[in-house]
Amino acid sequence: MALSVVIMAAGKGTRMRSARPKVLHTLGGRPLLGHVVATAEALAPARSILVTGHGAEAVEAAFAGNTRVFVRQMPQLGTGHAVQQAVPALPDDGITLVLNGDVPLIRAATLRALVEACGGTRLALLTVDLANPFGYGRIVRAPAAGDADGIGAVQAIVEEKDATPIQRQITEIYTGILAAPTKQLKAWLARLTNQNAQGEYYLTDVIAMAVKEKIAVQPLIAPRISEVLGVNDPAQLAELEAVWRARCARELLLAGVTLADPARLDVRGSVTHGTDVFIDVNVVLEGKVVLGDRVRVGAGCVIRNSEIGADTEVFQYCVIDGALIGPGCNVGPFARFRPAATLGSGVHIGNFVEVKNSQLGAGSKANHLAYLGDARLGERVNIGAGTIVANYDGANKHTTVIEDDVHTGSNSVLVAPITVGAGATIGAGSTVTRAVPAGKLTVARARQATVEGWRRPVKNKK
Repeated sequence: MALSVVIMAAGKGTRMRSARPKVLHTLGGRPLLGHVVATAEALAPARSILVTGHGAEAVEAAFAGNTRVFVRQMPQLGTGHAVQQAVPALPDDGITLVLNGDVPLIRAATLRALVEACGGTRLALLTVDLANPFGYGRIVRAPAAGDADGIGAVQAIVEEKDATPIQRQITEIYTGILAAPTKQLKAWLARLTNQNAQGEYYLTDVIAMAVKEKIAVQPLIAPRISEVLGVNDPAQLAELEAVWRARCARELLLAGVTLADPARLDVRGSVTHGTDVFIDVNVVLEGKVVLGDRVRVGAGCVIRNSEIGADTEVFQYCVIDGALIGPGCNVGPFARFRPAATLGSGVHIGNFVEVKNSQLGAGSKANHLAYLGDARLGERVNIGAGTIVANYDGANKHTTVIEDDVHTGSNSVLVAPITVGAGATIGAGSTVTRAVPAGKLTVARARQATVEGWRRPVKNKK
């Protein structure tokens, strides 16, 4: 049976106190709506319909996709009104799953169970029991005596502002997520009214319609409260961020990764790893990260969209962005890798070394205070402390080629474009602007002179 997904993402999110649409605020490095879309699409729906409104252009630009349809809710007149905008894009049969774009931690397994509970003939609701249900729609059930399981059949959902004092004592709430036969849902939506305290069209009113038509209402209690918590303000976003961190850390631990402190790891993307990986505290992993067998990551590192080979150790406080680091390397501390940095096996990159769009062959070293930009290094190259590859002429970038077994002395400057031949040695303090011959010592220094009678400038007294 074909599945359609409707995701409500039109709200302004006033309590976020931000010009950015609420659903574009990030959790775990991904927009809130991105989590919901990815989870929904794991169900392989026939179509995904996103209802946009506030900041519609930005939201639609961020989530354009081949199987996604956008409809706009302008103005925003309630949840029922939001789903009404999707009706023209819905087929006449199948199942429709309705989700909220600001409930990011819902799991695909829970949604599958809800769709199965619907089965194309029932109205399935995802509910949860909260100690403090303030602000949520309450699940109103019939007296339990007539129900086989003693719980009582669902009769209606009553919103907070419309609930009586007795109804407000109910702790079972509606999560905003439901699955319904599409044909019946479209008919119910057509009959919604705004006769309530807020003057809005409530999606929850379809429950009473289903009961009246003797269509079974099947509640499904969410397995975890965290799955159905929404984001209304920055404080709630921070709370869910903590839940996300704990979830990611637990998954890594169960997969065999050793974490020095699970509470101090941020995963903002996907992590693929080998065996016996160790990650120290305050590490941030962003985008797509691949860690080989026995990789060790030191405290305070940020690794983004990078792959690190087996037996490599990344020491403390490195920033690695878009890099491919081979096996058996030593990196850092305090090293920076910018996009397209590639290290062969056994490369050493030390403290305060920056590598950008450069390749280093096996066994090469840059252990201190160096910059390698747009450079192609062979094997066993030794970059001396303070060496700079000057790749930018103020308008264009140029390439430097450093062949195998080259040594550069401390504080040397290689002005690109230039080639340094295999086995060459560049003397300390040299500024090299022409090709360096292989196997020879090249020294390029200005003549030293002492200026007699020179005095250091003195600050003027105030």
